[in-house]
Amino acid sequence: MSDAALVQRCLTGNPAAARELVERFQGDVLAVCRRLLGSEHDSEDVAQEVFVRVFRSLARWDRERPLRPWVLGITVNRCRTWIGKRAKGPELADYLHEAPDRRPADDSAELTAEIRAAVDDLRTDYREVFVLFHEHGHPYELIAEAVGRPVGTIKTWLHRARLEILDRLRSRGLVPNEEQPPAPAVRGEEW
Repeated sequence: MSDAALVQRCLTGNPAAARELVERFQGDVLAVCRRLLGSEHDSEDVAQEVFVRVFRSLARWDRERPLRPWVLGITVNRCRTWIGKRAKGPELADYLHEAPDRRPADDSAELTAEIRAAVDDLRTDYREVFVLFHEHGHPYELIAEAVGRPVGTIKTWLHRARLEILDRLRSRGLVPNEEQPPAPAVRGEEW
């Protein structure tokens, strides 16, 4: 069923259509919430808020545009709002890193953890774009529509996010610094 037909059925109060709409988008919504919020509990709460907003706003959805970016745009905005309201005090989970880790050392696990931390430390808009592109595989156009920015801005933010992550990994010694190629010799110059 097309998005427009599904929305029309939802607007008539059809409960089966409402269930279908949630089932169609809940995987993407939860995945984006989990990655941007970092908490399963918060992700579930925000995902519920997202669908409440979606159903409240369905009549205003532009049928000429795809539904998925519109829903993901609401998701990103709800995550931003949640992060803004989040208390600045430490949570119990913040102290878990102090517990000794009994697992054997594994370089790939360290690299993965450092990449996750680097992504988490990105500016909010860079992190959103990075997560939507690299972790969810969405194309530039869908991301642009979801966050309300031009495709060129999305590409720039994505490039800057990658550079920040790479710089962090290099500073931690997890990725070697690129060797600079030797400068070309100038005619008449002797080595």
